[in-house]
Order: sequence, then structure tokens, then C-alpha cells
Amino acid sequence: MFFADGEVMQIETALRDLVAHRAITDVIHAYCRGVDTVDADAVVALFTEDCIVDYGPGLGTPTHGSAVLRDRLASGLPRFAATSHHVSNIEIELADDATSATTITYLMAWHRYPDERPDAVLYARYHDRFVRDADRWLIAERILRVAGQQDFDIAWHPVVRNA
Repeated sequence: MFFADGEVMQIETALRDLVAHRAITDVIHAYCRGVDTVDADAVVALFTEDCIVDYGPGLGTPTHGSAVLRDRLASGLPRFAATSHHVSNIEIELADDATSATTITYLMAWHRYPDERPDAVLYARYHDRFVRDADRWLIAERILRVAGQQDFDIAWHPVVRNA
């Protein structure tokens, strides 16, 4: 079977985009696994060195840089006896040159406290900016926006209806 030059370019672009979508989705899943296994190093390996991470005003100012993020995760993740992060509805918009992307990922995150407090649940969205670094995709910026919560006493960024 022979393809015209334009058709070959369309196939190559479609394949590149499919591979990028899969790789970005894998990073999102790896983040959840790393958080749930309390592996700060594995989580930080998914971010750029100059990342910006904003989990909401109730958890302090945005984190700048992977080294600071690692320290923050190492001290914050163990405060729960267990967590289970579930993501869905992953929307990925690739830049035309496929070197960056923006994503919105829906999240349901269950948290068990080590004491008698009731389990807490978030219904939220990750708003991410990804960049391609050589042969892998990394999170350059993450903002957590919360649609609803149960048994958290933390101020969050609200979900913006049209975003």
C-alpha cells in the first residue's frame, strides 16, 4: 500500500500524538501510585526541577521546585494511614509541536487518618501543564481544584465552572 506524502505526515502526527497521550496518562497514574505508596522520590521524579505545585491555600503557598516538593511530600504523605487516588476523564491538549500539553484530570481521593477521625474524601481536578523532556513527559505545573470534600478541614481552590 502506498501513501501520499501528506497522508504519511498525518499518520506520523497521529501516531506521535497517540504515544504522547499514553505517556502523559502513564505519568498521571504513576503520580497516584507514588502518593498511595508514600514514595516521595517516585512522585518527584514525575516533575520538572523548576515545577510549581499548588494544592490549595489550606496547605500553604505554592511549592516551587522539585527539591522543595520532595521535602513537602516526605513530611506530608505519612500523616495519613492510607490513601487511594482514583483518576478519570483525563483530557489532554497537546501543543502543535507536541513538546508541551495541558491536562485536566478528574480525581477522587480517599484518605484514612491514623486516629479516630472519619475518613476524608476529595472530589477534585488536577489542572496540569506537561513538558516533554527528551523521551519522557514531566509535570511542570499542577493546580488542584476541589469540587467537593468530606471530612477535610482544609481550604482548597474551588473548581472553576468554565475551566
